[in-house]
Amino acid sequence: MSIGVELIGTYEAQWGEGPIWHDNRLLYVDIEGHKVVQFDPGSGSEDIIDVGERVGTVVPRARGGLVIAGDNGFAFLDSNTGSVSPIADPEPDKKPDNRFNDGKCDPAGRFWAGTISTVKKTGDAALYMLDAEGGVHLRFPNVTNSNGLCWSKDTRTFYYIDTPSKKVRAFDFDNSNGEISNERTAIDTQRINSSPDGMAIDENENLWIAFCRGSAVVCFDPNSGKELERVDLPVSGVTACAFGGSDLKTLYITTGRFPNQVEPDAGRLFVAEPGVAGLPSFSYAG
Repeated sequence: MSIGVELIGTYEAQWGEGPIWHDNRLLYVDIEGHKVVQFDPGSGSEDIIDVGERVGTVVPRARGGLVIAGDNGFAFLDSNTGSVSPIADPEPDKKPDNRFNDGKCDPAGRFWAGTISTVKKTGDAALYMLDAEGGVHLRFPNVTNSNGLCWSKDTRTFYYIDTPSKKVRAFDFDNSNGEISNERTAIDTQRINSSPDGMAIDENENLWIAFCRGSAVVCFDPNSGKELERVDLPVSGVTACAFGGSDLKTLYITTGRFPNQVEPDAGRLFVAEPGVAGLPSFSYAG
């Protein structure tokens, strides 16, 4: 049986992505709308910041404010004034068709985000890590559409999606230095006729994966690859999900609008109650 969903908020994104729960609010981005959205489900308020470029992901900063990654690399974002302060861009000029896409902070507060080839040039993108000192490190090369990522509760496993591969990779993770090793396939989604996109992890360490053009978020056991639960949505552009709320038991789901496709609720934010809590998010330590 599918888990039901409801609409929440009023903002209509061109391409919603990257939800993350922080300080009793949901942060997410509208990539093509160049916006960062701060949604307070208690009051219903939506604070919207125009960052002036496509923005693939946003994370909170431990000392206040936000950090984004977009067209021009990593940058600090002042959530009060909207000012953007560049940090670093690992792909300046040499890859004009690339931009940053999904990202999250690891348990030590390093910001991981990957790029996407907007012209679908195979292997032209990569996954990067921004350390607390502002240094950028290449962590996984030769990807095409860097997408969902998360860490296990004990921090020893890192999960990662390069969308065209249609699989979730697992790596051994060293939280002391951010190194990954021992690449393997945790989940193969070849049988599903859609694209794995953003991803979240719950308290049982099962993975919740948004399927773009699949109208669903699907929960998998990463040890067996078995499908456990499904959340069906009334739109095809399902992009990402994150657990939030005071008990982390609400699943927030972002969506996007495809050109010339008539779906009244495309681009809206949805919520579901899957009956399980998620793991907490992390802030950038720099």
